[in-house]
Amino acid sequence: MEQTRVLGVRVDCVDMNGALERIEDFVGSGSRHVVATVNPEFVMRAHDDRNFARVLEAADLCLADGSGVVWAARRQGCTLAKPVTGVDLVPPLAELCARRQFRLFLLGAAPGVADELAARLRAKHPGLEVAAHSGSPDPSSDAESVSMINAERPHMLLVAYGSPKQELWIDRVGDKLEGVAVAMGVGGAFDFLTGRVPRAPRWMRRAGMEWLFRLANQPWRIRRMAVLPVYALRVLRGAS
Repeated sequence: MEQTRVLGVRVDCVDMNGALERIEDFVGSGSRHVVATVNPEFVMRAHDDRNFARVLEAADLCLADGSGVVWAARRQGCTLAKPVTGVDLVPPLAELCARRQFRLFLLGAAPGVADELAARLRAKHPGLEVAAHSGSPDPSSDAESVSMINAERPHMLLVAYGSPKQELWIDRVGDKLEGVAVAMGVGGAFDFLTGRVPRAPRWMRRAGMEWLFRLANQPWRIRRMAVLPVYALRVLRGAS
């Protein structure tokens, strides 16, 4: 599988269809795999957080989540038409689970959000086996969350705690999960897919301006997005 490095962080050069094929293969293998959705904030955090960098490096699939990562990967010769985001992956993953009879578990977001999304996915995909729990990334809640997940023995686990909490949670408890073939952090996907948080119009997403729409609707993101100019400058300079 073709891959590149964006400021030292691995990015696999796969599109949406390629990602779905890889994830389907992961489930079929029977062993546990981790999928990471890499955006510029991930890359910058990995520079300062060795543990987070280790977690990303250990992932079995690192997807380009964000136009900034697609842009940087293209500069390295990676052929990518557009980002493969966590929120865009959830619906086709649910369809895949329904078609292949894979069990799905939704973990995270505010209380009730994962349950609502699970109900929506069941309605759209009759026969889909999907369970949900809000849980918490705090270690004090690990035992309860792991117990609920293991009771369902899902093939696929989607975790919506936000980064880096979701990636560190998966890394921390991964060996305790029974039957989970694929674990992936999906950030705010549950909130977007249930309509709690509006998503940028399609034209803004195609233009790589979704970040601007999110900033306008969630001004608190300004501190997190402050790293973007530094990220762009480092990419242009070819820093590692």
